[in-house]
Amino acid sequence: MEALKFYVKIGEEGRVVLPELEKLKGRRAEIIILPLEEDEDLGDLLRASESSLDFWDNPIDDVIWNDV
Repeated sequence: MEALKFYVKIGEEGRVVLPELEKLKGRRAEIIILPLEEDEDLGDLLRASESSLDFWDNPIDDVIWNDV
């Protein structure tokens, strides 16, 4: 399952348009709304959390743990 994340501005009518989802037409999806304050920038926090994921992409570790 591929998780998709978009930062969008909710329109005046209270609607969000995501044309990028056209390829998923007809599929079920869970949508979570996390309202952000106008001056709230979570970019640093997001980059910090993603930077630690490289630890898990380690072929040597995979070989060792596959034999345990």
